[in-house]
Amino acid sequence: MGTALQKAIALILSADAELLNILSVTARMSLQSSLIALLLGVPLGIWLGDCHFPGRGILLVINRTLMGMPPVVCGLLFYMLFSGVGPLRHMKLLFTVKIMVLAQVALITPIVIGTMETYVSGIAPNLRETAKGLGLGQVKTFGLLCNECLYSILSAYLLAFARSIAEVGAVSMVGGAISWKTNVMTTAIMQYTNRGNFSLGIALGMILLAVSLLVNIVISGLQRRLSR
Repeated sequence: MGTALQKAIALILSADAELLNILSVTARMSLQSSLIALLLGVPLGIWLGDCHFPGRGILLVINRTLMGMPPVVCGLLFYMLFSGVGPLRHMKLLFTVKIMVLAQVALITPIVIGTMETYVSGIAPNLRETAKGLGLGQVKTFGLLCNECLYSILSAYLLAFARSIAEVGAVSMVGGAISWKTNVMTTAIMQYTNRGNFSLGIALGMILLAVSLLVNIVISGLQRRLSR
């Protein structure tokens, strides 16, 4: 175990080519999927948190169900859609980073929506009253609401990024964990550990834990700022 740990540290310090490739694919997938999820989820979350209309409760239940959707179910759905017998097979996205991004977006967008809806529903009534007293229109009121949600938006993005970088089920099914192409940190840890290559698995695990720790520190700081 000690030897494997020493080799893992050596791989990190030497900037091993395979390790860097896995980190690059992971960064591309996680950053792209979390950004798309943010752009889709923030407006929908603010809308659900601020507006009251028939059917809102049903939409909230559906979104909360999607927040807990098992990654393997999401992976199965996308595999069926884009496989050789699926309706979207002509797009030839299976076993590419692009379909991994799409699967991740489907998984983490509900998280962004739920996070924003919960926060906005708590501040929207008082903010609406303030905006009404100032004589602000709908557009300026929405802008004011977005400004008040700035830290919550950043927190939602970090949560989405953390979920994306740590997910394994869906990306392994649609990406195939192909070396030098679609292998990300989580799938590579499983793959190389099964092969007995503990040093690379430990190196990736150390990096993944470090990233998760950093993200959680930032989220904790944002949550303290929000609670003031």
